[in-house]
Amino acid sequence: MNLKNAPSPPAPQPALPVREFRVLLSSTRRGARLARLLAVEQLRTWDVPVERAAQIIAELAANAASHGRVAGRDFRVALILRASGTLRIEVTDARSDALPAAVRSVVTEDESRRGLILVDALADAWGVAPGPSPCKTVWAELRPADGSGEAR
Repeated sequence: MNLKNAPSPPAPQPALPVREFRVLLSSTRRGARLARLLAVEQLRTWDVPVERAAQIIAELAANAASHGRVAGRDFRVALILRASGTLRIEVTDARSDALPAAVRSVVTEDESRRGLILVDALADAWGVAPGPSPCKTVWAELRPADGSGEAR
């Protein structure tokens, strides 16, 4: 058998989303509440656990509506469910100059930092992706639980 002419195996592909949900909302407290409500309903239709995700979405949407707010600009919430069962939550706002800093697990007098401390505690991973200018996206990922109920 001549292996030179044998077809090469396909290159590994990144995990493609199985399902996606995206919504654009006003940068207001009402928009932040609506983000949580719409996302929770979408997750329920996908039969995905909502408790941790709902809290993360609420915190990230509230941050986008307050710290990421630019008059006349909206924020976007995206939910991406991968074949592995990992849920990626993305909240994009119009303030790339207002990047969240690393959080400490100790609650301080600064109440504005408590939301990110909660996100850090609930998410399996989270971070910030810049751009496209003038935007930034704060993301969090939740991996599926194994049989013990603990996140992998």
